[in-house]
Amino acid sequence: MSSVAVLTQESFNEHRSGLLPEQSGGPSAGEDEEALPTYKEAFPPLPEKAASPEGTQEVAHTWTAKIRPIKSSIITQVFHVPLEERKYKDINQFGEGDQAKVCVDIMHKTGAHLELSLAKDQGLSIMVSGKLDAVMKARKEIVSRLQTQASATVAIPKEHHRFVIGKNGEKLQELELKTATKIQIPRPEDPSNQIKISGTKEGLEKAKHEILLISAEQDKRAVERVNIDKVYHPFITGAYNKVVGEMSQDTGARINVPPPSVNKTEIVITGEKEQVALAVAMIKKIYEDKKNATTIAVEVKKSQHKYVIGPKGNTLQEILDKTGVSVEIPPSDSSSETVILRGEPDRLGQALTEVYAKANSYTVSSVSAPSWLHRFIIGKKGQNLAKITQQMPKVHIEFTEGEDKITLEGPTKDVQMVQSQIQAIVTDLVSRMDYAEISVDPKFHRHLIGKGGVNINRIKELHKVTVRIPPDNEKSNLIRIEGDPQGVQEAKKELLELASRMENERTKDLIIEQRFHRAIIGQKGEKIKEVRDKFPEVIINFPDPAQKSDIVQLRGPRTEVEKCSKFMQKIVAEMVMMIIIFSSFSINSEMIIITGKKANCEAARNRILAIQKELANITEVDVSIPSKLHNSLIGSKGRLVRSIMEECGGVHIHFPTEGSGIDKVTIRGPVEEVEKAKQQLLALAEEKQTKSHTAELHAKPEYHKFLIGKGGGNIRKVRDSTGARIIFPTAEDKDQELITVVGTEEAVREAQKELEELIRSLDNVVEDTMTVDPKHHRYFVARRGQVLRDLADEYGGVMVSFPRTGSQSETVILKGAKDCVEAAKKRMQEIVEDLDAQVTVECVIPQKFHRSIMGPKGSRIQQITRDHNVQIKFPEREDPQGNGAAPAAETAVQENGEASEEVREPADPNAPKKCDVIVISGRKERCEAAVEALKALVPVTIEVEVPFELHRYIIGQKGSGIRKMMDEFEVNIQVPAPDQQSDKISITGLANHLDRAKDGLLERVKELQAEQEDRALRSFKLTITVDPKYHPKIIGRKGAIITNIRTEHDVNIQFPEKNDENQDQITITGYEHKAIAARDAIQAIVDDLEGMVSEDITLDSRVHARIIGARGKGIRKIMDEFKVDLRFPQSGAADPNTVTVTGRPELVDEAIDHLLNLEEEYMADVVENEAKMAYMRPPSSSAAAGDEQRGPSKGFVVREAPWTNTNEKAPDMSSSEDFPSFGAPVAAKASPWGPKRF
Repeated sequence: MSSVAVLTQESFNEHRSGLLPEQSGGPSAGEDEEALPTYKEAFPPLPEKAASPEGTQEVAHTWTAKIRPIKSSIITQVFHVPLEERKYKDINQFGEGDQAKVCVDIMHKTGAHLELSLAKDQGLSIMVSGKLDAVMKARKEIVSRLQTQASATVAIPKEHHRFVIGKNGEKLQELELKTATKIQIPRPEDPSNQIKISGTKEGLEKAKHEILLISAEQDKRAVERVNIDKVYHPFITGAYNKVVGEMSQDTGARINVPPPSVNKTEIVITGEKEQVALAVAMIKKIYEDKKNATTIAVEVKKSQHKYVIGPKGNTLQEILDKTGVSVEIPPSDSSSETVILRGEPDRLGQALTEVYAKANSYTVSSVSAPSWLHRFIIGKKGQNLAKITQQMPKVHIEFTEGEDKITLEGPTKDVQMVQSQIQAIVTDLVSRMDYAEISVDPKFHRHLIGKGGVNINRIKELHKVTVRIPPDNEKSNLIRIEGDPQGVQEAKKELLELASRMENERTKDLIIEQRFHRAIIGQKGEKIKEVRDKFPEVIINFPDPAQKSDIVQLRGPRTEVEKCSKFMQKIVAEMVMMIIIFSSFSINSEMIIITGKKANCEAARNRILAIQKELANITEVDVSIPSKLHNSLIGSKGRLVRSIMEECGGVHIHFPTEGSGIDKVTIRGPVEEVEKAKQQLLALAEEKQTKSHTAELHAKPEYHKFLIGKGGGNIRKVRDSTGARIIFPTAEDKDQELITVVGTEEAVREAQKELEELIRSLDNVVEDTMTVDPKHHRYFVARRGQVLRDLADEYGGVMVSFPRTGSQSETVILKGAKDCVEAAKKRMQEIVEDLDAQVTVECVIPQKFHRSIMGPKGSRIQQITRDHNVQIKFPEREDPQGNGAAPAAETAVQENGEASEEVREPADPNAPKKCDVIVISGRKERCEAAVEALKALVPVTIEVEVPFELHRYIIGQKGSGIRKMMDEFEVNIQVPAPDQQSDKISITGLANHLDRAKDGLLERVKELQAEQEDRALRSFKLTITVDPKYHPKIIGRKGAIITNIRTEHDVNIQFPEKNDENQDQITITGYEHKAIAARDAIQAIVDDLEGMVSEDITLDSRVHARIIGARGKGIRKIMDEFKVDLRFPQSGAADPNTVTVTGRPELVDEAIDHLLNLEEEYMADVVENEAKMAYMRPPSSSAAAGDEQRGPSKGFVVREAPWTNTNEKAPDMSSSEDFPSFGAPVAAKASPWGPKRF
């Protein structure tokens, strides 16, 4: 019988209330009763402990699921150490000393927790808690470190040692943990069989027992080795190892037969002794049966052997399985083709048939196909070939690079089918495809490919061809094009056009200093992209930053490269402006480079030049020279104008930018030199304008110094006599032999003639000799012949040869140009005269100052040596063991060991120590000057008074302040230790540095004192009393208002902490006037707040959310608009409809009006929504009426309960016995619910 239930609004409400309506005499009453759950369904019984009878199956219920017991991961074990075995027995210090430290260390190391206690017998009880692994490790540590150790040895056969160790030492580690002992096993090369065990007595016994058990177990096992010829192994193993597998299974022994690839005859059997003996007997029986087997030898082609063997030897196993005949194939490295068959005579014929069938089952064939077509036959990712191999998987297809054939190998029928398929593909490809090869210089290959392959990919897609460009490492110029014949020809034509265009292109190297490269490229390459867009045909390559190269390469059509070059030079010119500042104290000029925008560079240049005019006698003169002559006046790479600037004391000559058309040339520098440069420049310009002439001649670089002469004397004579200008190459010029002569034609001819005569005379090598006393030879050849090298550089490469050491010859040979030899000879005579006039002077300076005098790497001494042309020798350092002086009296000892009667006189106490004497050699007047220079380098110490409280500020953080001063003034500053409380700071250094260092230190003291005074002024503090309720308003949203006051007045403002007594005190710290200003600002805010009023209004809580808005957006808008503060009630407030409005009276009234208007507007929506909801649910009155009609609930009803069929009483739900509460004691009582389980 079935029924349909209709769910109405009323029935839904009844269902939700959990009550069933009483219906009397309705037709559905019986159906409702049947719908009630049975007692067993509502309360499923618990499973019985007794097993269910056989043949019945328990119904799976929720109650029947086995609950796995949850085991704690933490375990606790107690270990006891008897008094006699304790390591630390000092009973008076329990919990202290070494024992406690050891326990703490064990806890740290293992992660276990240890608790120690003493038993009455003074034994030590240790309770260890933690994870199992940690407890076992802790136990081992306790035994080894808190318990006295005993040791013992146990002897077992050497071959059993590895079983004690186990795989990767795991067994040994487990044994040590288990017994808490240390087990030492002798190394494999050690013949000893003794295993040493150390630990407690109990542990020793356990470990010994375990080791002997392992050995006893291994004694039961046996290993047997049987030598049987390799040819009989297949019969022992059987086809697919069946025979040997069955033997292993039957006997239980492990049988190891070497594989066919290993040339060994030994078969190893391991296992129990009885098992091994049985297996050996079975193997020998098979051998005896097959020993007299018949063999036949047949010839099979070497190439067919692999087909007889089959994949992984499967074919041989198949023949052995079918026929019982073993087939022996010669090794692959052997040239033999003989195959031997071994087995029973009646089976050999069948086996031979199988061998020939397998050998002839495969064939090798080839298909002719041009090698360039191979990849088209294979297809993209092998797609074409995959179709064939899927159909014929047994056919192997091999493509050999460079060969015009394809090799096929496999079953004869399959090979023939694959051959016909590939032949068809080849025929088709040959008919519709072509190829062409073109020759292009490899240097153009990357340009043909293009950036990211853009050029070559475009050609491939446009003409539907493939283009193979050889990689750089092949260094091949052949490019291969393959594809449709028409496409190949078109692609060939386009590639050749590109190549020819590239051959006509020009490459230009632009010299731009590397430091400007980044500025030219711009951020993320923006600036260089603009240049490339302007000149799209030009390729611009910047060097790698790591190469430190200034060369920027431009490549493209000639005209475009020129335009791009000029454009980039203009960019560089705008970036860089050079200014030379001249110092009246030094001949050398110093260059300042200003980088930035042109306008900013000009402004900076003008300011620096204004400072320069005040500091030095610098003048600036403008000279008008036609702009067309500027390039010729500057010369190649600026050589001409540079020579004028160098000759005139380093003046700076500034020409206008090329192409500007400006005639004005500016000369800056010292007054006299500027005038001189002006005259030379005008004269040169006049020569250039009227009858300018240039000539070039070559001379070896070593002749240049001689041609110029000392101080330019020689070249000045030529210039004065001829009127021509002679320019020598600079170090940057590539051609170091080129000498340029500029002037009128006649002057150039005369100067050229004189110079050529000088050069010819230099080329005319002569040999001369001079006499030099042997005692002076060492001076010339010392320091690897430095003096001789200097002579060669100065006098046109003249060669000076001194006689060999020890020959006592005085003759010195000079070889070179005649004039050079004469000049060098004269100079050497001057040097010899100086050496003859040399004296030795001693300068006494205490040794402790020697290092300071030498300077870093001896630089100061080298400078004095060069300036005064003297030799300086420092003494050996004093022996640190002695006092540096000889004993007052020393007994002389003769060679025979007897004391001499002569006794040395006591040394003069006033005599200087040897270690303090510096020896100076040279001319007398130079030595005296050098002595004065050395004494000037002796450091002097002065003391400066600095208040003690400032010392730490002078030292600075981690000594940075004092280090900076020492580096700046080149002195050593010693600050006294803090415990001395001294005001004296010592400064040690050169006399000329001390005054500067002292002034600098005192200046620093003034700064620190000023800072102290400033800190004192800044520490002015005042407080202001403000009602705590105004504090949030003063702080502002996210601290905005208070941060603004702090920043504006440069003060620190502190609000009281929560626990402070004075909650109304705000503290302001800073300068007095600023603190007062900040206080006034806070007071002004407070005054404004005090002038505000707060009013409470009633707004229906249902509209609060609408007024506040999403994330407070609505309420913030109202507060900003009316300049008021709104406070809505928190959840759980007594009156949820009260809203507080705070602000100026007039603004509060406006805000309240606005809020009431919003309430009225939003309430209309609320009422409308509630009216709609009324239709969705019945009114509360009807629900109450329904409750009255429904009457009391029957409660929870079930069918077939135990008490319905018996006289038992139904359980009383109000009874604490039938339904006890948790934790309440209940008396045991028989119940229809079955036996209780706990």
